Amino acid sequence: MKLLRYGLQGQEKPALLDDQGVIRDLSQHVQDINPTILNPEQLHTLSEIDPIELLAVEGQPRIGPCLSGVGKFICIGLNYTDHALESGQPIPSEPVVFMKATSSIVGPNDDIVLLPGSTKTDWEVELGIVMGSDAKNITESESLDYVAGYCIVHDVSEREWQMERGGQWVKGKSADTYGPIGPWLVTGDEINNPQELDLWLEVNGIRHQDANTRTMIFSVAEIVSYLSQCMSLQAGDIIATGTPKGVGLGMKPPVYLSAGDEVRLSVEGLGTQQQNVVLANA
Repeated sequence: MKLLRYGLQGQEKPALLDDQGVIRDLSQHVQDINPTILNPEQLHTLSEIDPIELLAVEGQPRIGPCLSGVGKFICIGLNYTDHALESGQPIPSEPVVFMKATSSIVGPNDDIVLLPGSTKTDWEVELGIVMGSDAKNITESESLDYVAGYCIVHDVSEREWQMERGGQWVKGKSADTYGPIGPWLVTGDEINNPQELDLWLEVNGIRHQDANTRTMIFSVAEIVSYLSQCMSLQAGDIIATGTPKGVGLGMKPPVYLSAGDEVRLSVEGLGTQQQNVVLANA
């Protein structure tokens, strides 16, 4: 299934996308796409619904974040060798873990509002893992059983705040609008192998990132198991799995986002995001 939320910000309704690309309202069955419906039993119940019986949503509504009530927004840094090298960082021997504030989350096509004074806002396309069940101290072999599905994460990053102002990376990762997710939460049964997905990102029509998740240093299963050893994971947690090479920081000289830029990004099977970059209070 491809689950989504549509409508004005703060007033989104639950829906699914049928095989013909029609948005079908799920309001008669669930209140929202949130952690309470991500367990296997609830997802199975939703999968039994015949989409043709659901009300078709007319027009082209705003698509909101594909999940509400996100508990933790966990990120894995430097998880592609080529990105670690372009960033001038050593290749990690264990996953590099940091957080984004959940207040950064917006819809997949909402504007990226530059942090006031920012001159180093960068782009990062990532595969996002959506946890469906609580997990603690689980093995790699059982990790995917705890995953509800996947979504696109755009890990927008302000490099000055991240790397030049002391402290931890979270400061440069958490600005409002710097965490677009969606458009769909695609359940795991539709993704045969999360380690065989193409992903790409373009700025103003120029492709900068073009890779495949097979080149990740730590796989989805490894990441979920590893995180469960150092913290409990809950349904509704999102894990961004890292970005491949091609970020603005790695260009010579570096190139960053400016007001007026348009960003498009995609992960195979998970849809496409498109954002305009704007100034605050514009």
